[in-house]
Amino acid sequence: MFVDRAKITIKSGKGGNGSVSFRREPFVPEGGPDGGDGGKGGDVIFMADRNMRTLLDFRYKRKYEAEPGEDGRGRKQFGKYGENLIIRVPAGTVVIDDATGKIMKDLVNPGDSFVAAKGGKGGKGNVHFKSSTRQAPNFAEAGGAAKERVVRLELKLIADVGLLGFPNVGKSTLLSVSTSADPKIANYHFTTLTPNLGVVKHYESSFVMADIPGLIEGASQGAGLGLAFLKHVERTRILLHIVDVSGSEGRDPIEDFEKINAELASYSPFLAKKPQIVAANKMDMATDEQYETFKNYVEGKGYQVFPMSAPIHQGVDELLAAAYKLLQETPEDEGPAYEYFDFELDDADPDYRKVEVTFDGEAYVVTGKQLKKIFDSTNFNDMGSLRYLYKYLETSGAIDQMKELGLEEEDIVRVFDYEFEYFDE
Repeated sequence: MFVDRAKITIKSGKGGNGSVSFRREPFVPEGGPDGGDGGKGGDVIFMADRNMRTLLDFRYKRKYEAEPGEDGRGRKQFGKYGENLIIRVPAGTVVIDDATGKIMKDLVNPGDSFVAAKGGKGGKGNVHFKSSTRQAPNFAEAGGAAKERVVRLELKLIADVGLLGFPNVGKSTLLSVSTSADPKIANYHFTTLTPNLGVVKHYESSFVMADIPGLIEGASQGAGLGLAFLKHVERTRILLHIVDVSGSEGRDPIEDFEKINAELASYSPFLAKKPQIVAANKMDMATDEQYETFKNYVEGKGYQVFPMSAPIHQGVDELLAAAYKLLQETPEDEGPAYEYFDFELDDADPDYRKVEVTFDGEAYVVTGKQLKKIFDSTNFNDMGSLRYLYKYLETSGAIDQMKELGLEEEDIVRVFDYEFEYFDE
């Protein structure tokens, strides 16, 4: 089954917590803190694999999670780093952040990879918090939070030549007679429901040709199979535009030619600029007048036209030779201009220090990303650690926000699952 789209949830590993530990050895009184650091959480990495062809695997498994880092231990022992999770996808897969709609990475070539979600940093052990005024710190730093996000995967086939045209114009037939591919061929529309690839041998060389399912008018707005497969045309270097010059379907060949090109331009100006060769197919059913009228019009637009009747192999070799020649003359393009995901901004996270205050009718509720890490690091049986949490609420502006909402003495303040009464010192 050919699957070229998927949506999955990925989650990196949480960082391990720092350890609260003290030396306990004979003849070493008051040995001091020796809690080690937690290990870093595993990253989630996408990698293009040459042995994969579709995104079928992601239809059955939708959530992927890297290994968390281990907590630190006594005697200054570091926790083990979480193992990275490598998610393998076919070459040609575009990874998109679902929340922003921006491209995270275009994995064009086998071996291409990138980190889609970084693991949380390991927390520092209590050995780091010893000072001249705090000889026995009874708290440690919590590990960094895991990063979770929903991503969309879109596979765009990688081929040198793309076949396009209306349904039933002979694209699959051309692919079958010029390659070892075995696409479904029948005398009705939309016989091809998934793209097919084949390798064309040309003397000592070869190139990959893709049969894109038939397009119709309105394809760029979603009519027929348009939106599902127009994206595959973006990967091709040149296009072979197949037209039924005989008009056997009751359509005008010139109108067919213009409508398909209009759909390419409507979907993406990038596609409209691709080099294109036009094949006038079904010549065995066309009159000389039909062919000459079509040929003169299309050549007047600046395109090469090749007469062809694919089932009897008439004109096929000449067409493929012209396609190979054009391929040699056409440099690889850089692809369409995407709006890329900003990883630096994501790592910086401008909302990290932000605190939010709400009143739920019973208590003033305070939340925040940095606050969560400090909260997880707090030892509620240690006054020094609690003092640091209260100080953060003050310096972060949370107290001022609560006062604006009407905070008074003895009101309840809730920080995650911890509640206390407020007193103005």
